[in-house]
Formats: sequence, structure tokens, C-alpha cells
Amino acid sequence: MAKPKKGSRPTVPTLEGPRVVLRAPNLNRHLDALVAMFAAPEVARWWPDMDETEVRRALRDDDILVWVIERDGDLVGFVQVYEETDPDYRHAGLDIALWPNVRGRGLGPEAIAVLCDHLIDARDHHRFVIDPSVDNAAAIRAYEKVGFRPVGVMREYEYDHTEKRWSDGLLMDLLARELVPAADIASNAVNATAPGEPGAVEDVAAEGQKGRRQA
Repeated sequence: MAKPKKGSRPTVPTLEGPRVVLRAPNLNRHLDALVAMFAAPEVARWWPDMDETEVRRALRDDDILVWVIERDGDLVGFVQVYEETDPDYRHAGLDIALWPNVRGRGLGPEAIAVLCDHLIDARDHHRFVIDPSVDNAAAIRAYEKVGFRPVGVMREYEYDHTEKRWSDGLLMDLLARELVPAADIASNAVNATAPGEPGAVEDVAAEGQKGRRQA
């Protein structure tokens, strides 16, 4: 992926959805909560080695844009964006991680929808990609709620530190005209049945392994 020119990194504005707020991370305010989130087994399964050093690195990386996700003032997740700046291949790639205890509420899909809407309006993006593990069925369902569609399986795409083997990834993409509005996602989540029941809202506890950049 092409790197932004030095000094051209865009600002990270505060973005508000029906239930979530995305804002620029603050080391003093958010570092401990982020480190604890990435240490949770359900999150570490997909984001290995995200200790304090790696979290600090991610927050300071000039090649990515990072937001923390808040719900009622509490940190519930993290989302990062890579931008392809070549005008002939322009798109944005997303990675997201959520606290396990907020699963089943549709907060992950809502946050992604809010962010994509901003990237369409403010950054003129028309296409987005995300690449969950083929083994992360909940993440795939969550992304489909935003409008993402499967493109194809990337064989032996990443090393699974839990299973100690190479595992397949699923490339998914979304065009701007296919984006499901955050308000619709929030409304559907409120009206959904309880998590775990047939038809219940599925949400992603953690997905988008760090450092992946897939066009």
C-alpha cells in the first residue's frame, strides 16, 4: 500500500453514531483500557502480541488512522484505517477490535458504518476492504450487516498463533453505494432478539489482525 506523504496525514475527527462515538485516542486516557482489551483471550485470539509497546506503536503510526470507539463514555473498541493513495487504486482498508462484553449489540457494525460514511464524505473513498479469518464466522456476519460482500478466499493468508498453522483469510469489500446506514444498523440491533437465539444480532469481538494491508 502506498504511504501518505510526510506531513499529509489527515486529522482524526470525532464521529458520532446513534449509540457510539469514535474519537482520536489519547494515550493518558485510553492506553490502559486498550492494553487490557487486547489482552482479553477473545481479542488476543485475532490480535496476537498487542502488548503495551505494540499498542503505543499503533497509536503513533503515521501510515494508519486510528479511532477509539466509546459507548456512554466507556471505551468499547478500536478501529484503524489504511488508505491507498494511488488514484488508480484508491480504497481504504479497515481493522476493528471490540471488548468481548459488548458483543451482540451491533456496536461493531455501527462503528464501521459511521467511519465509512466519514471516509466517503471527507476522504472521497468509494471502496473499502476488510479481511477476517475464514474461521471468524461472527466477524463475517457482522461485516455483512454493514454491506460488505465476500470477494474470495486468500489461502494460507496469515499465521494462526493459536492453532500453530497457516490459515485462510476472507477478502471482503464494500462500495460506497452499498453502505448500510448506521441508523439502520442501530435500529435493527435494538429490535433484534437476544444474543445466542436464532436471528440474534451477531457482533465481532475482535477482527482484522494488526498490520494487514490487503487490496
